[in-house]
Amino acid sequence: MTKNKTIEAENLIMKESLIAMRKLGGKVTRKDIRREIRDHSEVISEKRVDEIRTSKKTGNQYHPFEYDFNFAIKHLILAEFINTDDNHTLELAEKGRSIDLEQFDAFRDVRALSEPKFPRQKKTTHVEKVTETVDDTDNDVDEPWRQELLNALVKMNPHKFELFCRGLLKQMGIDIDDKIGVQYIADGGLDGFGYVQSDDYRTTRVALQAKRWRGKVSAPEIDKFRGAMDKYNAEFGIFITNSDFTREAINTAKEGTRIITLINGDEVCNLVAKYQYYVEEVVTYRLKSFYTDFN
Repeated sequence: MTKNKTIEAENLIMKESLIAMRKLGGKVTRKDIRREIRDHSEVISEKRVDEIRTSKKTGNQYHPFEYDFNFAIKHLILAEFINTDDNHTLELAEKGRSIDLEQFDAFRDVRALSEPKFPRQKKTTHVEKVTETVDDTDNDVDEPWRQELLNALVKMNPHKFELFCRGLLKQMGIDIDDKIGVQYIADGGLDGFGYVQSDDYRTTRVALQAKRWRGKVSAPEIDKFRGAMDKYNAEFGIFITNSDFTREAINTAKEGTRIITLINGDEVCNLVAKYQYYVEEVVTYRLKSFYTDFN
């Protein structure tokens, strides 16, 4: 990508990041913003966000989008559109909340302010840069146990993964039926079935689909699950995967009168931690920038 193309990409991401942050309430992480852009942006495709390349220099894989994204975010921080204390949690500043995005001009509104403050870097090619650390402001790095969990899930056989998902839902307070979906075959296309009782004692039927997947779950899988829900008159469904869902799958899950809740690998990790499902908490600390800023 040429320098001009890189600048154009960063400028586009700046605007889409501000749009995403407004939709998400203004206080988010980089991962939240990337996810919102990936799932809902009208100008940046899902394919663009998810693209993976392999460095000819190191052999390591990288996401080109993350490189442009992190520099776009850094420009927004330096131009005071975004505030952050720890480079992890980002919050829209007054400027980011109030600017008219229809009239937004990245050169005039952001780069004119941010570029004079931008740290000077050695001259390297774009390819060399993306093979190095993406950006020292991106502290939105997953804790190692999350990747360990996802690696363990992808190695599970389908039957054990279904058991894991049913157990997790039970830990969350769903009354799992001990017959429907428990048999590995002839289960009507469901991997679990249960009942949720609200505070006013109203009981709702919920169906479970569990997919141990190496790629992304597509829209046809959501349609098949919705069809299987009909057999047991499930009022809503939960579709769990260790991987992720395509943008079309996300939109399909929201269609019709029965919404299907999608739980991807990242959310699985959140739920495992929240409900302490076969994990134990280890307390540690991360140093804030006070200790690493030597200016």
